[in-house]
Amino acid sequence: MIAPDLPLNEDSRLATLRELQLLDSEADEGLDRLTELATQIFDVPTSLITLIDEDRQWFKSRHGLSICETPRRISFCGHVVADGQPMVVCNALKDPRFADNPLVTDEPFIRFYAGYPLFVKPDICIGTICLIGTLPRAFKDDDLERLGLLASQAEELIRLHVHRVQASQTLG
Repeated sequence: MIAPDLPLNEDSRLATLRELQLLDSEADEGLDRLTELATQIFDVPTSLITLIDEDRQWFKSRHGLSICETPRRISFCGHVVADGQPMVVCNALKDPRFADNPLVTDEPFIRFYAGYPLFVKPDICIGTICLIGTLPRAFKDDDLERLGLLASQAEELIRLHVHRVQASQTLG
């Protein structure tokens, strides 16, 4: 297993993530609908909106998975955040970064993964929207474009959350 690198802007990325007040927050109906839609569009059992904190990957929204976080060092999404680029793993058992990862060898038995970075500011990636499957599969360019559209919608919903939090702090 190869742990994800840290982004070059890790300190400012973590500061921004904390300023958003999203970590450990209540469920968001809009984001939950988005992950449910992603599982339907791509016919996968699991879709997540992840936030990559200092030591963990926390799931702001999850569809098809009961746990709410995993260690960052074993996360697929940590690689996406480090690179700031989409990542597709068609068969995790054949990818040296993940073949012996506990998320592959044990529950949830990840075989397929597609993750798209979520940016809140230029060069500040806070997490991903991702798809997880238990069977290897191909992922075409137009699939990645559709996932990118869902990522854009997730970013917009996060911006709306930030505005609501700021407005409530101003009023309260």
